[in-house]
Amino acid sequence: MTWWHRDSHADRRPMLLARGRIMTAIRAWFATQGFTEVDPAYLVTSPGNETHLHAFATVAMDDALVARTRYLHTSPEFAMKKLLAAGEERIFTLARVWRNREGGPRHAVEFTMLEWYRAGEGYERLMEDCAAILRIAATEAGVSAFRHRDATCDPFGPLRRTSVAAEAARHGVDLLATLDRPGDLAARLSAIGIAPGADDTWSDLFSRLLTARIEPGLGPGPVILDAYPAPEAALARKNPDDPRVADRFELFACGVELANAFGELTDATEQRRRFTADMDARQRVYGQRYPLDEEFLAALAQMPPAAGCALGFDRLVMLATGAPRLSDVQWTPPA
Repeated sequence: MTWWHRDSHADRRPMLLARGRIMTAIRAWFATQGFTEVDPAYLVTSPGNETHLHAFATVAMDDALVARTRYLHTSPEFAMKKLLAAGEERIFTLARVWRNREGGPRHAVEFTMLEWYRAGEGYERLMEDCAAILRIAATEAGVSAFRHRDATCDPFGPLRRTSVAAEAARHGVDLLATLDRPGDLAARLSAIGIAPGADDTWSDLFSRLLTARIEPGLGPGPVILDAYPAPEAALARKNPDDPRVADRFELFACGVELANAFGELTDATEQRRRFTADMDARQRVYGQRYPLDEEFLAALAQMPPAAGCALGFDRLVMLATGAPRLSDVQWTPPA
């Protein structure tokens, strides 16, 4: 039955009304924290420069009928960091974003992202923000637990914090010892029953370990998976105490990835190097590369130290309402 059929809409409407209450309450909470809501443009010159991120492209014509390739952004990150460079200190947005090649119960090619930045603050502060947002969503949905499939978790309880390396060690893998040694990691994965691909890079192998063992072993949560290996954090700074890892965490609840947070990289030269390496990898795998946003790289050199987090708002509502699919909490699911 299509989503706009009266009976279907009537079934979905309580969840959609909860979505509105959660959005309103989150906006109010950010206001109490001294944040300014911003509204970044959706059409951009570069949609992002991560190897496996896929964008929607279009052609924009100026008044002289000159055609230029533009993209629907996959994240408002570049624009918001430019605003930090311009002098903003605490900003957030609830933005529509687009990612091609995504679909299924937990994914959509168009969805809403809650993204916020704190200039001059450490990324651990974002963990407190995430805990507050979970409580807000549960309160506005009128529930005491989040639910997804057979999993439940307590959005009012403390967030358990663990590192990627610690979780890998639980499965017999000394992950950080294999950095730059994909052969060693491939051997360890084979020993624990994960078959590596013939052409797998270290990043590919890490992804197999993450999805096959680490994420399923986190439990219902909520849990903070912290200190990602440095090669897996393209826009995060390396940890000053251990440069093998980056200041990056992900938030999981009911086994669902909800948020991705960074202590932001502000070294423009290093960022250019990482972007170029990722686009070289993209060219090798997909036969395509995206342009670099030169204005972003220029702004990065002026950006203050900051921490930022991106949270999938539709997924948050899905967990708070117990909806089985992301499309159940979108007013008009994308075609």
